[in-house]
Amino acid sequence: MPAGAEDDYPIFVIHMSNGVISPAVVEVPANTRFKLELHNDGSSPVEFESLPLRKEKVLAPGAESFIVIRNLAPGNYAFFDDFHLDMPPARLIAR
Repeated sequence: MPAGAEDDYPIFVIHMSNGVISPAVVEVPANTRFKLELHNDGSSPVEFESLPLRKEKVLAPGAESFIVIRNLAPGNYAFFDDFHLDMPPARLIAR
């Protein structure tokens, strides 16, 4: 990736804390590359997981990471913390 290329697409920040995902709904552009910046603000590990997106990422307490998604078709995509299944899922809405 050329220098500065990461600035060419939007970034959406998601915070996870002991099963709570914030924001619970993230609106993203359809058919456009974008980055999800993930932050674990809690005291236990979390796992961003989305079956429809076929993405997963484990974060230790206090860790940060990211996922890049390319050309997502318009729609509603659920994601959840696989380590805290007792909490409600969140969703990406691509428009």
